Amino acid sequence: MSTLAAVVERLRARTKASRVTLRQDLPGERAFPVTHEALAHGVGSLIEERTVDLRTQPVVAELARGRQVVQDDCRTAYDDAAFHRMRQAYGGLAAQIVTPVLHNEQLVAIVSVHQLGEPRTWTREEIAAAALAADEVERLL
Repeated sequence: MSTLAAVVERLRARTKASRVTLRQDLPGERAFPVTHEALAHGVGSLIEERTVDLRTQPVVAELARGRQVVQDDCRTAYDDAAFHRMRQAYGGLAAQIVTPVLHNEQLVAIVSVHQLGEPRTWTREEIAAAALAADEVERLL
């Protein structure tokens, strides 16, 4: 039997990324808090991070439309001050794959694969693994 924690751990192992998070749309003041994460050695957790309001992030707008966001170099992804503050708050986010989890066409969760430090070119296999993980999360919710 698979668990949400296992999905996140497997995705980090497959991608060898710095961090993989699962955010869920839960009741409360925070938009999509991190509920599960897998971290490489020495990488900071986002579970208690409270400075970034995801409702203001351009990535979330794309996710709400059902689009997976793949960024090999986050420095050049958006000309948006809130996005660049988020990159710093997340420990120097350099590259990411962010995948929506939809149920009845509503965004219910977000699977994020983060690479810190230096940009990274994501492979087709890594991008597909993130999409498969999001499908598995949807089945488990």
